[in-house]
Amino acid sequence: MMRTVEVNPSDIHSTGKADTEHRGRRVRRSLAWGLLALALCACSSTQFVATWKAPGVAPIDPRGSKVVAVVMVQNETGRRAAEDRLAYEISTRGAQGIAMYRLMPEPGDEAKVRERLASENVLGVVVLRPIRVEREWVVTPSTYGDPYYRGYWGGYHGYGWGHPYGAEPVDVHSNQVVSIETLVYSLKENKLIWGGQSKTTNPQDVDELVTEVAEAAAKELEYQGVIVRP
Repeated sequence: MMRTVEVNPSDIHSTGKADTEHRGRRVRRSLAWGLLALALCACSSTQFVATWKAPGVAPIDPRGSKVVAVVMVQNETGRRAAEDRLAYEISTRGAQGIAMYRLMPEPGDEAKVRERLASENVLGVVVLRPIRVEREWVVTPSTYGDPYYRGYWGGYHGYGWGHPYGAEPVDVHSNQVVSIETLVYSLKENKLIWGGQSKTTNPQDVDELVTEVAEAAAKELEYQGVIVRP
C-alpha cells in the first residue's frame, strides 16, 4: 500500500538551531521513506491490453464451486508453485480453488484429465499461459521542454552532436515485460467464456506475477459481468 507522507509546518519552523536541525532530519527521513514507498509500488504492474467475452454469458457465481487452476509452463517446479498460488487466489474470491497438478500430476492425457475433472464436479478452469518475455529499453534524455529541443537547426543538431550518447549521464534502464494469456472455461458447457492478454512489468517472482495477473483478471471479470461480485 502506498504511504502518504504528511509534513507538519511545525516540523519546518522552529526557534532553536538544534531543534531546527533535528526536525529537518525528521522531515528528510519522512520524505525518504515516502520516495522509497513510491519506488516499491512502481516495481511491477499488470494491465490487460486485450480482453474478450463470450456473447450472452450470464454472470456466474463461483462461490462454493470447484475451479481448477492451470498454469501451462514446462518447468514442473514452477508450474506447481504457480498453480498453487493461482488456486489460492481463486479460493480467496469464494470458490474452491484446486491446482491441476493435485488432481492430475501429468496433464498430457486429455481424456483422463477430462474424466477426473468430471468426477470431481469441477465448475470451470482458469488457465494462465505465458506467451512471451520481452526486454524493453527506456532512455530518458534531457527534458523535451528544453530550448535545445525546440528546433532541429540552431538548436538540437548542435546540442545533440555536442553531447552524443555516453558524453553525459543519461537515464538508461530496461524493463522485463511478461505477456500472459488468461482463459476462463465453463466445463459444464465446455465453452470459453472469457479471455484476455496481460502485460506485467518487472515481476519479482512467480508468486507476485500470478497474484497480480489473478487480481487484474478478477477485476476485469467482475467489471465485464462474467462473475458475480463477492
